[in-house]
Amino acid sequence: MRLLPSKLFPPLAQLAERRAVELVLVDDGSLDSTWDELTRLGRSDCPFSIVLVRHEVNRGLGAAIQSGFFASNHDIVVTLDADGTYPFSIVGLLVGKIDAGADVVTASPYHPRGNVEGVSAMRLVFSRGASACYRVLVDHRVYTWTAMVRAYRSDVLSQAISPECGFLHVAMTLIEARRRGATIVEVPAILSTRKVGQSKAKVARITRSHLRYMQGLLWLRMTRRFWLVPRRAPARVASHG
Repeated sequence: MRLLPSKLFPPLAQLAERRAVELVLVDDGSLDSTWDELTRLGRSDCPFSIVLVRHEVNRGLGAAIQSGFFASNHDIVVTLDADGTYPFSIVGLLVGKIDAGADVVTASPYHPRGNVEGVSAMRLVFSRGASACYRVLVDHRVYTWTAMVRAYRSDVLSQAISPECGFLHVAMTLIEARRRGATIVEVPAILSTRKVGQSKAKVARITRSHLRYMQGLLWLRMTRRFWLVPRRAPARVASHG
């Protein structure tokens, strides 16, 4: 949690100079001192409000995102992880692209102008491979489908948010948004090793869940029951630096 006040709070404070900002922090059943640290952060003197949400038991990444969304009260929702794998300074850029007309803006390390630094080969094979498959199955113009660092219009997210509680939630939500005609903008980003904490991701379990989901998408494609709502005009699925 030490990254939050030192790295996340400054870009949020800068954003709060132009608009109302609310930080929703979700403790997904941590067994350490996370909740106590969040409680202290909640009492911080900062130019934006802080909302705390606690799961009594670990329910998964997707469940944490759902809880954070339902606790939020603004027209734009940004989802972030707290481990520093993406620079928190990206928040303002994501929000700016929403203001410019996008429905969803996602950090994109697999974009041609994105990059990956120090990430384990196992995680990279899984994540990059999954995104490559979703490009084929859904929309080839989107390079990264597995990054949780995103900004959404809240009305778009409310329609697309997946009930999946695990890591698959991240890809499913973006795919469901795109299937409903959402305009998606990618921001090339650098994915790096986590700065704090230890990942709870179980690669084999996550891989199986993605493969099952892909099998379902492929079946819909083969039976011509896969629907993809045309993008609203003007065309906005794009990549920006």
